[in-house]
Amino acid sequence: MAEIFTRFDSNNDVVSNLRQTVSSGMWSGGTGTLTTFHTSSVQSGSTGRYFYEVYKDDPASDTTAEVQFSVAYGHFDGSGSYGQTNNFPSKAIYRQFRNILLTPGDNRFTFAGTGDNTNPKDAYFISMQRARLREKMDPGNWELHISGSGKTTVKLIDDSGATTNPSVNVGGRVFNVVSGSIATGTAVTKTTAAAQQGGAYGLFYPDLGIIVLNGPTTSVSASINRASGSAGTTDPSNALDLVEGIKRGAYFVSRREENLNTTHYFCRATNQKFNYTNNPTFFTASDGTLTVSSFDSDPHTYITTVGLYNDNNELLAVAKLSTPIQKSFSREAIVKVKLDY
Repeated sequence: MAEIFTRFDSNNDVVSNLRQTVSSGMWSGGTGTLTTFHTSSVQSGSTGRYFYEVYKDDPASDTTAEVQFSVAYGHFDGSGSYGQTNNFPSKAIYRQFRNILLTPGDNRFTFAGTGDNTNPKDAYFISMQRARLREKMDPGNWELHISGSGKTTVKLIDDSGATTNPSVNVGGRVFNVVSGSIATGTAVTKTTAAAQQGGAYGLFYPDLGIIVLNGPTTSVSASINRASGSAGTTDPSNALDLVEGIKRGAYFVSRREENLNTTHYFCRATNQKFNYTNNPTFFTASDGTLTVSSFDSDPHTYITTVGLYNDNNELLAVAKLSTPIQKSFSREAIVKVKLDY
């Protein structure tokens, strides 16, 4: 009978509790760059008053299209939205993000810079879709272009490369959104947050995958239509106007980070083990003798697959070898299986 398994020596064969940080493209398929942006036509009559989901592929023609991120507009008083009798979508959006990102007692978002818009009443919110984000957005590894109808293009990044001590609040780490580019592989800031007149562009929360853009500063700099007057019976579509600006910019590069736990299993096939097989070609069909007579004293087998089992003999993982490994009494083999989770 061929040997089927051998137990691991936990002291010598298993190396566990290894952690590593892995960075990969944010968007569907692991790609790091988005150049096409689509919305669903059904949103304008349902969730469009609150937010718009943005797709990489057109959901009207591709049923497998996946949401990449969402865009919303919020106003502290509920202005700039459709509504009546105090049921204002922009007010609900602003307060929802305020409750998630700001500390208790802090009612409005405050941005760096100088001028009248460091503490505005309105903001745009860009939230990464959970499946795209996984654990967190990679600071210093995203760039978003927004282009207005007048073809003015603003290139936005975060300033994580300029600080080793970011602010931390209930939303986790917080960086400023500034103008610049990461096209060279290293973030190059055009205008720092402190030097941005009229209020910095925004705030970046990498641990939650949320970008908060200063309403007045973004709309003026990128020439984005923005209705901030009192709420009325028509929808000013502020969130959709920003989506259109992102479409015209046609460039959103981003990467994500995740921490992986890794365990290495050293599967040792010593010279005395795994030299026989239950494969029916190893024996004759009539009397069970070895097909190759020399295998009686010098058998040869080939290792092609390694399986990991628990104590209940349940198969937990399978590793396939790229090339079969020959095994005999004069040959030993060690196969290292790396298990990430």
